[in-house]
Amino acid sequence: MGLKEKKLIESVLFSASKPVSINEIKNTTKLSTEKIKKTIAELIEDYNISRKNETSLEVIKAGDKYTMQVKKKFTDQSVMISEPEIDKNLLKTLTLIAFHQPLKQSNLRRMIGTKAYEHVDELSSLRLIHAKKYGSTELLTTSKLFPEYFGIDSTDKEEIKELLMKKVAGKINNLD
Repeated sequence: MGLKEKKLIESVLFSASKPVSINEIKNTTKLSTEKIKKTIAELIEDYNISRKNETSLEVIKAGDKYTMQVKKKFTDQSVMISEPEIDKNLLKTLTLIAFHQPLKQSNLRRMIGTKAYEHVDELSSLRLIHAKKYGSTELLTTSKLFPEYFGIDSTDKEEIKELLMKKVAGKINNLD
């Protein structure tokens, strides 16, 4: 793989505002799928292993897409500077849905009140959750976009719950 192609794919990952698929990279760069996969593997090696302590960035797989992001140990500091893309209250609702999924909308309403309806509509429009009819209510689950949006390399609901529990435990430990 030439250095020029490697820098091209690196720049696509860096500049994308969301995780990107092999096909999206292919459409942008006109490189072959095989070259892209090989180059991404090299970039993962470069950022995550070879330069382990030299950079605050990493290249990761998020669902079936790839992204360049700030390493987890630096996110708390860097997040303090950047504005969140999702409102805090909406993010709390999304976390409840992700943790308790599948969650009845009626149960969510009991947890957070009538704002649940507005939040479900907004999260659905962002394509972060699915809401499907379930009797007289709706059953809420995270969508395929959820792990991609948050850079989680799993679509398994149990793994997502475990990750959320670790994140909350980390926040509690930092308060001590």
